[in-house]
Amino acid sequence: MMYKEILLSIMLMIIFLVPCKGQNSATYDIVFTSIWNETDHTSVPVNAHWSKLVGATHKTVNAFLQIGSLSTTGIKNIAELGSNTAFETEVAAQITNAEADKYINGPGLGTATGTMTISDLVVMKEFPLLTLVSMIAPSPDWMIAINGYNLLDAGGNWKISATMDLFVYDAGTDSGVDYTSGNSITNPFQPISMISGLPFNGMKIGTLTLTLKSISGISDDVVFNKIDIFPNPVSDGKITISNPEEVTLTNVEIINLSGYQMKFFDISRQGNTLSLDVQNLSAGMYILKLTTDKSETLARKLVLK
Repeated sequence: MMYKEILLSIMLMIIFLVPCKGQNSATYDIVFTSIWNETDHTSVPVNAHWSKLVGATHKTVNAFLQIGSLSTTGIKNIAELGSNTAFETEVAAQITNAEADKYINGPGLGTATGTMTISDLVVMKEFPLLTLVSMIAPSPDWMIAINGYNLLDAGGNWKISATMDLFVYDAGTDSGVDYTSGNSITNPFQPISMISGLPFNGMKIGTLTLTLKSISGISDDVVFNKIDIFPNPVSDGKITISNPEEVTLTNVEIINLSGYQMKFFDISRQGNTLSLDVQNLSAGMYILKLTTDKSETLARKLVLK
């Protein structure tokens, strides 16, 4: 599978990520942005749209599809019909076999361009691989696909953010050559392959962005259960951290999405309610990281208006 991935620096991962004992799950936002257009992709049909963005989190590579191999019935039905029923059944079977954790039932898109967003996807550390599929409609059997993307880095830590270009694939089950070709069953079925010729010309059709919102685990749940951070989004330049259980926090960091520490607060001598000044930071999204005297860490997305 061809895709281009742009990851944040290794330094950000070292600074930000929680020790393994606190990383049992992570919550991600996923956004697919379609740029399907006549200039890059020859033509766009009048009723251009996208089927629902569906998928799974799992632990075995190529569990649901593999570029260069034949489509399963579930993938075939998505690519040809935008029907997710068989694919959902395939995911359910893998969940039963303890190979997958959840079926992802994302939104569709009724236009050629726009976004599809999957919010607050909880990924378990035992099942860190992400597969996503959506049909380009109308089409014979064309689709976008992410196959078993690993949300853990080589050190076993959750990736902070990733952006990848998506290309168009032929499921190898219908031999139609344009958007509205009549059904023409490919016999025998051919392996899934990227479409390098017409109409897509090997050009990317969109971008998938993954953003880590939070990480949690046994230690996080126990230690940080009562801590409240508000307001979020921040509009007046002030953040309050309420700590009624008086967990011994040592510091608070604010890190931008390029990996730079923008603010550091030494709070080891403060009480159970903290007020932090962030007025000199530009509007945007940051990571707020709390650290205890036992090196337990909580990370949360922070939005400044």
